[in-house]
Parts: sequence; structure tokens; C-alpha cells
Amino acid sequence: MSKSSLPKPTESELEILQVLWQHGPSTVRFVNDELSRRREVGYTTTLKLLQLMLEKGLVLRDDDSKTHVYRAAVREEETQGLLIDKFVESAFGGSAMKLVMQALGNRRTSREELAQIRRLLNDIEIQNDTTPPSTDDAP
Repeated sequence: MSKSSLPKPTESELEILQVLWQHGPSTVRFVNDELSRRREVGYTTTLKLLQLMLEKGLVLRDDDSKTHVYRAAVREEETQGLLIDKFVESAFGGSAMKLVMQALGNRRTSREELAQIRRLLNDIEIQNDTTPPSTDDAP
């Protein structure tokens, strides 16, 4: 599934997806219990959200047993990519640099995090050096 065809989850749907990504296929009761650890959520609300998510293609449902079991139909990394792309576009005018500068400027960054960021930048630089230029602009 391409990023553009991925359905964008709401905040509540994203909470449910986090449970499914972390714990794997789960019943409505289990998802509701996990959500209720953070805030009060009614069982019927969780059920309705999962039904809506099924319609949107965010989850799949196993109907083989009496108890329905839901699992994520979208990958965590793809969903994060979609959300960050939309966030960067809307909040930072498409500038990843502005996002990074804001994120690094708003909190203390540990030496370990800075080292990881440097390694990531080095890896990206190497990848860019070894990737041939795009031919999209060619006549």
C-alpha cells in the first residue's frame, strides 16, 4: 500500500493501533483494557472505533470464533511516515530542517541522541552519494 493510499488514522484510532502494534491481534476487551490504563474509555466506544477502523481498512477482523479478534492492517512505520509527512507539510511548510531545528531546540538532547543523529546523517549522505540522480527531470 502506498503512503498516499493509506487511510489517515484519527488520534483515537492511532491509540488503538498502538495497542495492536505492541501486542498483536487482540480482542475488543483487551484493547479496551489497555486504553483504560491511560484514560477512561467505554467498551462500546472501543468497539465502535474498531468497527469504523475496519471500514476504513486500518484493521482486519478474524470472525472465526465467537470473540472477534482485530489486528492492524497497516504497518507502524508506514503510518508514522504518512503522519510525519502530513505534519511536516502542514506545520513546517514541508521543511524537514525546520522540524529538526525546532525539535532539537526545544529540549535538551543527550550525547547518545546526538551521536545517533550524526550516524543517521552520515548514512543519508552515503546513500545520497551512491544513489544515481533521478531521471524525472530529463526531457
